[in-house]
Amino acid sequence: MSDKNLQIEIVVKGDKLSERVISILEQARTNVFKSVNSNMVIAYWLIGREIVQEIQGGEERAEYGKQLILELSSRLTQKYGKGFSTTNLWYFRQFHLVFLDRIPEILHKPCGESQEISSKLHKPCDVLEDMSLAIEKTGEIRGFSPLLSWSHYRTLTKVEHKNERLFYEIEAEKEGWSVPHLQRQIHTFLFARLLKSKDKAGVMELARQGQIIESASDIIKNPYILDFLGLPESQKLHESKLEQAIIDNIQSFLLELGKGFAFVARQKRISTENSEFYIDLVFYNYHLKCFILIDLKTGKLTHQDVGQMDMYVRMFDDLERGKDNNPTVGLILCTEKDKAIVKYSVLNENKQLFASKYMLYLPSEEELVKELEREKRLIELKIEEKKYLTESKGKTENSE
Repeated sequence: MSDKNLQIEIVVKGDKLSERVISILEQARTNVFKSVNSNMVIAYWLIGREIVQEIQGGEERAEYGKQLILELSSRLTQKYGKGFSTTNLWYFRQFHLVFLDRIPEILHKPCGESQEISSKLHKPCDVLEDMSLAIEKTGEIRGFSPLLSWSHYRTLTKVEHKNERLFYEIEAEKEGWSVPHLQRQIHTFLFARLLKSKDKAGVMELARQGQIIESASDIIKNPYILDFLGLPESQKLHESKLEQAIIDNIQSFLLELGKGFAFVARQKRISTENSEFYIDLVFYNYHLKCFILIDLKTGKLTHQDVGQMDMYVRMFDDLERGKDNNPTVGLILCTEKDKAIVKYSVLNENKQLFASKYMLYLPSEEELVKELEREKRLIELKIEEKKYLTESKGKTENSE
């Protein structure tokens, strides 16, 4: 082998060797970071435990606790520097109290496996009580995730009710949520918006496994919170302006849609021999392996809107859907839903057609409760109607 060829071979193999070594080092650094992060989370939990036990073991006066924390902060800051202010020490105490029944060990399972839950549960929130969705004890305990930072857990301590907190913790771990994204999901009441059609078992599954997508109804929210578009609520808002704002903020819109969405097209043209139609937005969901058509409406839902979406879905299935794809889903986003239209149109029976309200601002908890109550009544009407039809059919068959 000539010197030139030898040099070329050394360069090529050197490149490959360097890539492998760099990969090893990067993975090692990541593992070290995760290990340090996990141990710090546990350390803060243990510090919080020590503070709780000391305050409870001493004089039960507010001034006693303040002086104790001040003294501890002074000593730790003198020894370790920043990070141990009195505020942070109170945070550690709160962290321990909120996650009181966790165990101070790293219990990590690969993403996708069911996570364990603590046995000591607080009273469900008002939204859940209104929907008769009380959560039950499970008798299981979990540790802390090495994939979540102290900032994640600090954010989670602000979630008052345990079933909600478990859901957000599991979703943050499974989906790799950043702290800002976790905060947004909490502030936009994602957990409550996913509960509209859940029974007690469904609530437990959300708290045990996070959001599991098995059918089209699992990806639908009501309402959708589009405050990130920065659009004012106005009767003069045009659908084209709403669509453009969504395109300009497509990453945020995908996050609001939920798991497994990919953007495909806007104003998608579908043609027949005599006509052409344009679908506002087309997405694909790789969990459901199907296309999602979205029609944007800046007003109240009408029966024409439902009929149009029904036609779009049928045409798209006939002209665009591949053999490996499941039936197409149609979603109408509107500013208001009409009970009668929802009840008496094809929305009532068709499992591939949906209509949801969107809000251009972050709703208050009271507004959200009203939305959930309204959605609950619609679902109850459907259930009662199906029950009545089943009983009527049974009586008719028996009489014959």
